Amino acid sequence: MSQPQPLRGIFAPVLTPFHADLGVDIPRWIEHCKHLLVTGCHGLCPFGTTSEANSLGMDERIEALEQLVVAGVSPALLMPGTGACAIPDTVRLTRHAVETGCAGVLLLPPFYYKGVSDEGIFRSVAEVIERVGDDRLRVYLYHIPPVAQVGFSLSLIERLVKAYPQAVVGIKDSSGDWANQEAILRNFPGFGTFSGGERFLLDNLRLGGVGGINAVANTIPNVLRSLYELWQTPEAERIQERILALRKPFQEYAPVPGLKQIIAHFRHDPAWLTVRPPFVGLTEAQSAAVVAGLAEVDFPWARA
Repeated sequence: MSQPQPLRGIFAPVLTPFHADLGVDIPRWIEHCKHLLVTGCHGLCPFGTTSEANSLGMDERIEALEQLVVAGVSPALLMPGTGACAIPDTVRLTRHAVETGCAGVLLLPPFYYKGVSDEGIFRSVAEVIERVGDDRLRVYLYHIPPVAQVGFSLSLIERLVKAYPQAVVGIKDSSGDWANQEAILRNFPGFGTFSGGERFLLDNLRLGGVGGINAVANTIPNVLRSLYELWQTPEAERIQERILALRKPFQEYAPVPGLKQIIAHFRHDPAWLTVRPPFVGLTEAQSAAVVAGLAEVDFPWARA
C-alpha cells in the first residue's frame, strides 16, 4: 500500500459558496476548487476556518468531499479540516477523509471548553487517532488560539509527535505570533509547518517551513505561488510586501464576507455574496470600499 506523501506548498482553505436557501452550492464550489488548482495552489484545505466549516453539518462536509473527488480532484491534493468539539464527529470526518484517500487532515483541538489542559487535548487527539486506526492517517494540527482559544503548546506537540510519529506530521500555525511559529520551526526541524498567516510566509519558508495555508489563496494563489517558488531569490522581499498590500482592501472586515465580495466582483457572480449566519454580508458601503481598494492596489485576479 502506498504511503501518503508529505504535503508542501500553497494551500487554500477553500471558501464555501451557498445557494439562497443556505444549502451548499456544490457545483460552484467544485468549480472554485479546480480554479484554485490551475491558478497557483498546490493543494486545498476544504472545511477550514475560511470555509465556514463549523457552520456546516457532518453530512454536508462528507457529501461535498465525495463530490469533489468524483469530479476529478485528486484526494492526494486534499487536507480537509476534520476537527470538531465532539470526538465521534471528529472520528467520523477523519476516517472518511482517510478512506477517501486524502493526503492529510487538518485537526482543530476540541474548542468549546476553555482553560483545558494539555493532558485533555492530548487525550482527545489520541482518542481520534486510535479510533480511526488507519496507518494512512496523516494529521496536521491546527493551532488557531485567536479563534479557538485553545491550542497546541510546544510540549504538547512534542508529546503527540513522540506518541504518534507516523500520524502527527505537521501543523498550521494561525496564532498570529511569529515567536510561537519560529519556536515550532526551530524545535521541530522536519515537521511540516505551514504558516496560517501570509504575513509570515517568507520567514516560515526561510526557517524550513513547508508552505502556507492562507485565506487570501482564494483570490491570489498566483502571487502566493510565486513567493513559494522564488523565496530564495532577491525578488522574495518584494513579493512578500506585495502580498501584504493586496490584503489591505478587505483587512478591516471579516475575512469570509470580504473574500466572497472579491470573488463576486471579479466573477460578476453575486451568488458568491451569500454567507451562513452568524456571518453577515458586507453593507453596500463596505462592498464599494473593498472594490475601490482593489483598484487602488491593482489587484491581480488569477485567471485560468
